[in-house]
Amino acid sequence: MDDREAPADSGETPANDRETPMDEREWARSRQALAEGFEECRDIIGALGDETRQQIIMALLEAEECGLRVGEITARTHLSRPAVSHHLKILRDANIIALRRAGTMNFYHIAADDAQWAQLKQLVDRVYELVQQANREGYLQDGEGKAQR
Repeated sequence: MDDREAPADSGETPANDRETPMDEREWARSRQALAEGFEECRDIIGALGDETRQQIIMALLEAEECGLRVGEITARTHLSRPAVSHHLKILRDANIIALRRAGTMNFYHIAADDAQWAQLKQLVDRVYELVQQANREGYLQDGEGKAQR
């Protein structure tokens, strides 16, 4: 993911604030915006979706120090050193974590990229709004193919 700022609000009424059903053009625009949001957040979603990387993130968040070294992450997660290094690279590439160097030591910590986290939150909010709108309009179905209302 690059350093772009979170997309500006489209000016459309959020789906959960709508009282009238959306027409096909509105649904198409919403689906397109959703697809663009997923594309923009692909790296962070992929990186967060792995259980091992979730363990590393939790270890970094639980650390009392400002950052952990690879050996400390290895001890906290019970993963091999090469596995930790591999997953740290993926997390760094997704700008979820950052590296601080102190002499010859490297300390990993959660990155404070507010725009990236806001972009992810906006995507999740958009999905939630569209699901709520679809539910109100009877598009969502149960396992038997019946509309849920």
